Amino acid sequence: MKLLNKQENEIKNDISQILKNNAELKKETDRMMTIPGIGELTAVIILAETNGFELIRNKKQLTSYAGLDVKEKQSGTSIKGKPKISKKGNRSIRKAMHFPSLVAVKWDENFKELYARLVSKHGIKMKALVSIQRKLLEMSYVLYKNQTIYDKEYKNSVQTQMA
Repeated sequence: MKLLNKQENEIKNDISQILKNNAELKKETDRMMTIPGIGELTAVIILAETNGFELIRNKKQLTSYAGLDVKEKQSGTSIKGKPKISKKGNRSIRKAMHFPSLVAVKWDENFKELYARLVSKHGIKMKALVSIQRKLLEMSYVLYKNQTIYDKEYKNSVQTQMA
């Protein structure tokens, strides 16, 4: 156990050192870390697994790449299965997004409201968490592409502008 903890700390220190040496990468991870729940390790995993979003053209493609896209099982009119996530994508991204989704639901009001709404609609907590994971991943992509930071009051400011 001590060996594994030591190796984990060494890896985290190596990641921190790499970020200190690369200003551009540090800026991108800091931008992603403004999203509630996403820490340094999660931001690095997202950037590493997507190769800096190099081949990703839109959010739909990103969610498909991560395996968080919804697939429906249908066979004509006789068989209709429950919609599920495909899981045919990158397992590392899905794994990395689990704990950030829990943190986001606990500490951010926007995600807390979304989670409550989805749980009341479907009654399945994990389904709501997967939806939050997808939202966090899409948000990190949008922040990366637009070179902006997470704004907690964005939804409210858009609604007041439209009114």
